[in-house]
Amino acid sequence: MEAVWNASEMTHSITIKKALPEHLQAIVAIINAGATSVRKGREFDDWEEYRPAFDALRTSPECDVYVALDQTGEVVGTFQIHFLKGLAFKGRPRVELESVHVRPDQRGTGVGRKMVEHAEGLAAEANACMIQLTSNKEREGSHHFYRRLGYDQSHLGYKKLLM
Repeated sequence: MEAVWNASEMTHSITIKKALPEHLQAIVAIINAGATSVRKGREFDDWEEYRPAFDALRTSPECDVYVALDQTGEVVGTFQIHFLKGLAFKGRPRVELESVHVRPDQRGTGVGRKMVEHAEGLAAEANACMIQLTSNKEREGSHHFYRRLGYDQSHLGYKKLLM
């Protein structure tokens, strides 16, 4: 599914589509630019080291990587979407929205909102019962962003790094 937006509050058109191999370098730069203290110093500068994981995500039937492209074709945002099977809600899938990042110079232009809306459309097409996501506790601006989009902070999450 590919979508194009031309919103009045945005300074340019945005196209959201599945990521291609030629987008990987820009994706890595964007996600590493937003690294929090947990990831700082644990990520790699060599974007090619991400290729095996990127290829695995692209070929998996349960997940996809998307990019937001500006009118010149530059990657200005990215997200991953995972479709999870479960028994709750009569077996309807749930969607995990992961690694939502907007290039720093594009924040506040509506790119993040359009990406989340696109993910919500994909979830609706899959008859998902919900979208869930986590956001690092350091990202207070992101928390405000998700609340504005109607997301409730309904759970307390835990992670354990194995690195």
